[in-house]
Amino acid sequence: MNKQALLSVKNLTISFKREKEFVPVVHHLSYDLFENEILGIVGESGSGKSVSSLAIMGLLPKVISQISKGSIVLEGNELTTISEKKFQQIRGNEIAMIFQEPMSSLNPSMKCGSQVAEILHQHTGLDSKKVKQEVLSLFEKVKLPNPEELYSKYPHQISGGQKQRVMIAMAIACKPKILIADEPTTALDVTVQKEIIQLLKELQTETKMSILFISHDLSLISEIANRVLVMYKGEIVEQGLAKEIFENPQHTYTQALIASRPSLDFRLKRLPTIQDFLEKTIVNDIVTEAQRKEAQTLIYAQPPLLEVRNVEKEYYSTMGLFGKKVAFKAVHDVSFKIYEGETVGLVGESGCGKSTLGNAILQLDKATAGHILYKGKDITHLDTTEIRKLRKEIQIIFQDPYSSLNPRIPIGKAIMEPMQVHGLFANDKERKAKAIEILDRVGLGEAFFNRYPHEFSGGQRQRIGIARTIALQPKLIVCDESVSALDISVQAQVLNLLNELKENFGFTYIFISHDLAVVKYMSDQVIVMNKGKIEEMADADEVYANPKSEYTKKLIDAIPKG
Repeated sequence: MNKQALLSVKNLTISFKREKEFVPVVHHLSYDLFENEILGIVGESGSGKSVSSLAIMGLLPKVISQISKGSIVLEGNELTTISEKKFQQIRGNEIAMIFQEPMSSLNPSMKCGSQVAEILHQHTGLDSKKVKQEVLSLFEKVKLPNPEELYSKYPHQISGGQKQRVMIAMAIACKPKILIADEPTTALDVTVQKEIIQLLKELQTETKMSILFISHDLSLISEIANRVLVMYKGEIVEQGLAKEIFENPQHTYTQALIASRPSLDFRLKRLPTIQDFLEKTIVNDIVTEAQRKEAQTLIYAQPPLLEVRNVEKEYYSTMGLFGKKVAFKAVHDVSFKIYEGETVGLVGESGCGKSTLGNAILQLDKATAGHILYKGKDITHLDTTEIRKLRKEIQIIFQDPYSSLNPRIPIGKAIMEPMQVHGLFANDKERKAKAIEILDRVGLGEAFFNRYPHEFSGGQRQRIGIARTIALQPKLIVCDESVSALDISVQAQVLNLLNELKENFGFTYIFISHDLAVVKYMSDQVIVMNKGKIEEMADADEVYANPKSEYTKKLIDAIPKG
């Protein structure tokens, strides 16, 4: 590796305004990014990794943040003191950035081709014809299908993976020397994630640009980066070659990050958390095959709690202004059974029909055909009153707890609310006592009762979402991507909590996710869905050890192995 530092960050301290004073959130950050290398920065929410990358781009929010100390040098130029006009010349030309959420980074009212063309018009002297040729060439380079057709499409008309490729095309349009990729695959399916990682590797090899790859997933970082920095609470706690850090982590936090991820090789009774590592209270109890079989024998000896028979869900879209209606089958002839105390994993890529099926079971979106039997009774033709009663029995934990909580209601009252609706307990005093007990159960406690949703972290909000769900003491809970937005260690805490609650209350889960490692860890049985149909259905360990279909093999092969 050429040891010429392209970018040097030295003793960087970034502060944010809290009330009247500036409080440091990134402390004495120092590292070099060399020419022609991929440097991984790993850490969880709040570790300072994204804030420090925004500082490099000159995009820190002006009034509420400041660089208190240190320097950022790009090829001999000090970036902390240059003008905004000079920064505008550097952004896109010298340093480009891909953001985590392409939908919020792309302009919804502009066609994809025009958005990339705009950058070329701004930074190059090419005429319109040459700009279009260059955009189409970039679309080919990032492996977008039918570049001509995609040029004229709006962001909402293309998939998540395609949006991310458009973002990459925009970022590399002016051949920058440095590409900052901030969590570029977090919201993507495991197979699309693999494609994007592969694409970035190929582009880096071809163009020799340097990449700063930011993620909270160390397994993913180890697949793309040459070197890795591990950040924790605004500081670098460990750095070195990716292989060395992954195979022989020195810092407790790095060890915890690796161990918190569910393994595909064995099943722990409880996932270790960062707190366990810091307090040195790790217990690695493995669930044996015999223990699993014993538990499942009891589960499958009873009649099914839920039976899905030949369920279909069809949607209609109109082609053109006066076009005829075209049918699309989101769920096609799906049948399976779920038993009390069981966790069934529902896995597949975006658009495979797993959430649609979950909504049909919850009676939020009625099935077009087939039958859904709950405790032996067909629930597909219930009236409003009966559905309301059923809501107490079948509940959902959403992916984004913040949008499912009312920002104006303290969380204690939010937990009491469903109890009131369903007439549980004699009065508000009893309901409050129950809400406090549930807050204790999910690891929060009475002190949090009067706080509002915005005062909590993502992991805490997910606990509140779980508390609200279990307040009704349901029998069946649909977890729809309920840990996909969480950091690895917070995810471990929430998965442990779900398993603990299942043990204590006898819950039954339908666990919907595109994260196969998590699904395998949580599930007794796994259903793999593809294009609205069941591709494969069997014991979780069996599906992973001996996948029958090519589609399942492809999903398993795409899991970052580290």
